[in-house]
Amino acid sequence: MGKLFTQADVVNGRIFADGADLIEAPMWWHLRGLTQTATGYGRKLNTGRKINFNGRAYRLYATCFSNNASVWFTVRGVKISVS
Repeated sequence: MGKLFTQADVVNGRIFADGADLIEAPMWWHLRGLTQTATGYGRKLNTGRKINFNGRAYRLYATCFSNNASVWFTVRGVKISVS
């Protein structure tokens, strides 16, 4: 099920989570070995994982350009980064 994170776990807009703390929830194209975009790059790419935050599961998104990516989710319009 994954670890339950709360607002107390957010430090400077960031949550520190391990892979074991997340929920596996692949999209249909992940199950087929496909990517969301032709290049694999983009501003808001769906990941195959969710995070349990304040009793609700939020989809994790990735912003990926070149060889650098950042993972994040949004709660009521506020972006929280995941490390």
